[in-house]
Amino acid sequence: MESVQQPLTSPLVGLFVELCATPSPSGQERVVADRVGAFLTDLGLEWDEDDAAARLEGDTGNIYCRLPASNGSGGTPIFLCAHTDTVPPDASIDPVVGEDGVVRNAAGTILGSDNKAAVVVMLEATRRILDESRPHAGIELLFTPQEEVSLRGADAFDHTRFVAQTGFVYDQGAPIGEIVLGSPHGRLLDFRFHGRSAHAGMFPEEGRSAVAAASRAIADFRLGRIDEETSANVGTITGGTARNVVPEWCSFTAEVRSHDERKAVELVREMLETAAFAASLGECEVESEVRPSFPGYRFRETDPPVVLAASALRAAGFEPTYALSGGGADANVFNARGLSCVNLANGMMEIHTPAEHIAVQDLETMVEVTLALVDAARET
Repeated sequence: MESVQQPLTSPLVGLFVELCATPSPSGQERVVADRVGAFLTDLGLEWDEDDAAARLEGDTGNIYCRLPASNGSGGTPIFLCAHTDTVPPDASIDPVVGEDGVVRNAAGTILGSDNKAAVVVMLEATRRILDESRPHAGIELLFTPQEEVSLRGADAFDHTRFVAQTGFVYDQGAPIGEIVLGSPHGRLLDFRFHGRSAHAGMFPEEGRSAVAAASRAIADFRLGRIDEETSANVGTITGGTARNVVPEWCSFTAEVRSHDERKAVELVREMLETAAFAASLGECEVESEVRPSFPGYRFRETDPPVVLAASALRAAGFEPTYALSGGGADANVFNARGLSCVNLANGMMEIHTPAEHIAVQDLETMVEVTLALVDAARET
C-alpha cells in the first residue's frame, strides 16, 4: 500500500489539494481564479478574464485561453471547460490523501472535487501538451464562475469567442468511462404566502397563518422522483416573526427538472395551482415566480462529439458507458447556444456531501483521457 507522501509528490495532486483547501463558493472564486491565471502565465500562455464578475455581482469572471492549432494539423478544434466555484462549505476544508490513494476532506464538509478535479486536469494536460510539443487541432480553455447557482458564469460568457464548435466538461460524479447523453430542463419556483398576523394566544382566530397555508401546499406537491425523467424538490422555507405570533409571511423555494420539457411545464403548472388552492383554503394570498434554471439537451451515441469521446476513452483503456444526468452543467448552456458540448464522468464521488472523495488515480487517468481527446480530435 502506498504511503500518504508518495501521491503528494505529484504536482497534479499537489495543485488539487491546494485548490480544494481554498474555499470558493459561488461568487467568491477570486483566489482559485488567480491561481489558474498564474499557472497559465507560467506556461507562457496568453489569457484573459471577462467582465462577468461585475455583471454577476461576484469577484471573478470567466477565464479564457486559446492554443492555436499546431502547424499542419487538421482535425476538429475542441474547447474544455471547468468551473472554479463549489457549493458553500459548512466548515473548513482540510483535504488529505489517504493510504488508499483517495483524497477526502478531514474537516467534515465538501471536498470541492466538483469541479476542481476538472480544473487541475485541464491545466496539467495543457502543460503536458506544451512540454511534449504535442500536435493538436486547436484547444480552448474556459474556467467559469458561479456554475453551482444556475450556470451563471457560462451563461455570461460570450460563446462566439470559441473557434471550436465541440467541447467537453468533466462534471459528472460517476466512474470514468461514463458519457452523459442528456441533461434535464430545469425550472426554479419561488412562492411567498401572505396571511394576517395576530397574537397566537390572545386572538388566534383573527390571524391567517401563512406558514400553515404554505405547508399545506408543500404537503400536496408531488415531490422527489416523479418518474424516470422527472423530479421536483422544495429546498428552503422561511416564515414567521415570533413563537407567539400567527405568521403573516412564509416563503419557500422549489425546483422542477425533467428530460421531457413538456412534463416540466405541466408539473410547474400543477404546483402553481396547488399553491393557489392552499392559499385560498387558508384565506391567504400567494405570489409566485417561475424562472428557467437551465435548458436540457440530448445526444445520440452516434453523434460526432459522443463518438469522439468514446474513441478517446477506449484509447485510454475504458469501454464507454452512456447515461442521462439528473443535474445541470455548463454543457447545458453551450448546447443551448448551438455548440456541441459533452459531459464526461471524472471519478469524483458523493459530491456536495461531507463524504465527497476522488482517487488520485482518477485524477491522473483523466489527464490521459484529455490527451486522448486531443489526439482523437486531431485525427477527425
